[in-house]
Amino acid sequence: MGFKEFLRHIFLIDLIKGLKLTFSYQRPSATYTEQYPLERPPVAERYRGAPRLNNNPETGETLCIACNLCSLACPENLIVVGWERTEDRKKKLTTFTYDLSRCMFCGLCEDACPVDALELTQDFELAHYNRQGMIWDRQMLEEGPQPVRYTR
Repeated sequence: MGFKEFLRHIFLIDLIKGLKLTFSYQRPSATYTEQYPLERPPVAERYRGAPRLNNNPETGETLCIACNLCSLACPENLIVVGWERTEDRKKKLTTFTYDLSRCMFCGLCEDACPVDALELTQDFELAHYNRQGMIWDRQMLEEGPQPVRYTR
C-alpha cells in the first residue's frame, strides 16, 4: 500500500466522491415528479391491462358468440363462459366471468377470439381491497373499470 492509497483511505476520498454524485441529483432542477392522481401517466402502446367485452355499436349487443375459445386458450383457466341455445339453435351468451386476481395479461384470450369481442385495454388501475372485487362479471366487463378521478 503506497502513501497515496493510504491518504485515500484516511480521508475517505471514494466516499466523498460518491456523496458528491448522490447530492448532485438532489437539486430541484434535476428532480421529476408526476402528479399521478391528477394527471395520468402515458402508457406504452402495446400495454395489456384491464379486459373488456366489446359491444356492437349499432345494436348495443355484445359481440361475443359464446364459442368458449377464450376460455380454452387461457392457461390459467380463469374465464368462465355460460351460454344457452335459442330457438334457432344459435348460442346466446348468458354469463361471462373473468378472474383478474389470477390473470397474467398474456393476451392469449384476446388472440383466440374470432370476433374481437374480448380485448385487453390500457387501463392499469386495477387495485381492490378484497378478492371479490377482482372477479368481474359480464356487466363489469362491458362497462370497463371506472377509475376514481381525484380533484382538488
